[in-house]
Amino acid sequence: MPENIDMDLYSFLQDPEVQAVTTSNTADLQERLTFRPPVCNVFHRPFTLLADDFRYEFHIHPAAREQLPHIIDNKVQQITGVDSLDSRRAADYTKPRNIGIVFSGGPAPGGHNVIAGLFDAMKKANPDSRLHGFIMGPDGILESDVVELTQEIIDAHRNLGGFSMIKTGRTKIDSKSKIAAARENCKRLNLDALVVVGGDDSNTNAAFLAQEFYDDGVQVIGVPKTIDGDIQVKDTHGHVLCAMSFGFHTAARAFARNISNLCADSSSDVKYWHVCKVMGRVASHLALEVALQVHPNLCMIGEEMADYIDSERIEKAKAAGISDYTAYGMTLRHLSRVICNAIVRRAEVGKNYGVIVIPEGILEFINEIQVFIIKLNTIIAEYNQTHDTDFHTHFVTLTEKLDYLRRLARFSREGQGFFVWNTRDDDLFNDIPAFFQEGLLTERDSHGNFQFSLVETEKVVLELVKDYLKIRQEQGRYKVGIKPEWYAKTIRKGGFDPDMLGPVLFKNYNAHEHFLLAKDSLTSLKTLNMELVRGKIIGKNDDIPPAIQKVFLETVPKFKTQVHFYGYDGRGNDPSWFDCTYTYNLGQTVFSLIASHVTGQMAAIKHLEKDFSEWEPIGIPIGPLMHLEERKGKLALVLERTVVDTESSAFRAVKALREKWLAATPGPDDYRRPGPIRFAGASIESKPLILTLNNLGMSKK
Repeated sequence: MPENIDMDLYSFLQDPEVQAVTTSNTADLQERLTFRPPVCNVFHRPFTLLADDFRYEFHIHPAAREQLPHIIDNKVQQITGVDSLDSRRAADYTKPRNIGIVFSGGPAPGGHNVIAGLFDAMKKANPDSRLHGFIMGPDGILESDVVELTQEIIDAHRNLGGFSMIKTGRTKIDSKSKIAAARENCKRLNLDALVVVGGDDSNTNAAFLAQEFYDDGVQVIGVPKTIDGDIQVKDTHGHVLCAMSFGFHTAARAFARNISNLCADSSSDVKYWHVCKVMGRVASHLALEVALQVHPNLCMIGEEMADYIDSERIEKAKAAGISDYTAYGMTLRHLSRVICNAIVRRAEVGKNYGVIVIPEGILEFINEIQVFIIKLNTIIAEYNQTHDTDFHTHFVTLTEKLDYLRRLARFSREGQGFFVWNTRDDDLFNDIPAFFQEGLLTERDSHGNFQFSLVETEKVVLELVKDYLKIRQEQGRYKVGIKPEWYAKTIRKGGFDPDMLGPVLFKNYNAHEHFLLAKDSLTSLKTLNMELVRGKIIGKNDDIPPAIQKVFLETVPKFKTQVHFYGYDGRGNDPSWFDCTYTYNLGQTVFSLIASHVTGQMAAIKHLEKDFSEWEPIGIPIGPLMHLEERKGKLALVLERTVVDTESSAFRAVKALREKWLAATPGPDDYRRPGPIRFAGASIESKPLILTLNNLGMSKK
């Protein structure tokens, strides 16, 4: 008995009914731990074989061919199941293997099932095979911090969220010394293969390790993981090979459930605009899926803003005989106007509340901001390369950083050499609020990327929105519509004739509208007083009657916001049926690739957008997916990330339904209730709505 618990309390806690209430071993947990996901048809056979599929082609970047010669000519490989092999191949397939696995980057729901699927497949082939998990991500490889994964460990984590089994980290194995340490530790463990579960950077790392370990006989297989959904693979001809990375579906559903609750709350107390920022720095897939799941009043998709063309500005420029290149791509100011217009329109029908969904990286799609980010990334990287101290260590305060930029602008102006930062940049940057300047000058992440998660993106947008709403309000063009019945009842109670007073107060009084809108001229109690005097409702020295004042104040909008960020909660969610099944089959696919002695391949499942019976496990060559991208101010070979296709059926559906979801009309909102994530049962959602719509769109063509 613990020393700090008395006997009576100890006895109480030992009661079976009390233990049933306080145990962490819940019924839901037991259901998850005992669930065994179905496997693709090919895995029902005792053996699998690989076959190169020459239908798929890729444009190979010359830098990829130069840096990855051993794996660059890999092909897409189909996996087939067979009942028997010749004795030599059967012996090779079933020989005992040592396999290492590592999680890299942020957690994503389903990671544990990748390990479980691999473990079950290798043990089925040979019970003497051993699986080694590297602890805390790539650091575990470099420091040889490893644990053998046993049946007991695996069974305790099946179908559970997080990466707690072996943890994760963000270290990159990107230098000769690190590669040498990784090689030595993998050889010491006598590994036949290393499996890297991660996102674009991690699979990039997997490709380079496959190249470096090629002559050592250590295979390297990648697994696509990221809740952002930006690892998608198509070949040159647009054939989809990997429709979505794992973890995306669960995270989107977790976010959607929470945001749906906000929709219910918002329409209940009718006084808040909930601004929901969801993860997605480079791509807006999560925001798009959440929009389909929830039907928020407004959802901004970054890729659409990047493609925006201001036709009106182009025509004005054409008439003036000039070209206005700033008309291409949405500006920060225009974005604020779009949001303002939606808020104003809803207010006019009495809905001074709502829900807005924005992707974390929305500012990255704004032209002017992107220019600042590129230039500041270059300045910071160059400074770090040419000085003995780090930029952020040397220039600690915002004032010091701005002074340095100002000096660069002066040097450029005085012709003392070529500088990325010029006077125009400095002038524009100084117009930005200080908190946003500080955000743009925050320290970059370990990959040299601007950390949008550290910038209050929503604050930047909301500050502009509030400024514009204030202007609209001062102009009398931002009003809350009130119901005629409430107006009439309130005015009669105050002793006035509604029909006599109505034309004085409202610009649409006799239009038989569902909501009355105050005249544009009524912007304050002072202007209300003047209008009442002019309409001979009161005398010049009279006070505004309480009933009339009450009606007026009801028309005055109060823009109140609640800001929310959705990211880490979704990353750690227990996986949906889709992600449980997807990742378990990815693990099985990994073993098939290893058993056939390939390296530099990414395990994938084709036809995720279709019924499970049509899923096809494949291997995708990582090398051909690489391209040059700026990292830390330099061009580096990395796996290309996929952004939202604005021509896709899913996006076009959202675009077409926006007006309905805005619901800037009398009547109920169109909020959708996705409900909790169902692990089993009739109401489980078998795949992301994006995949369903895109598949339906293809089938209708």
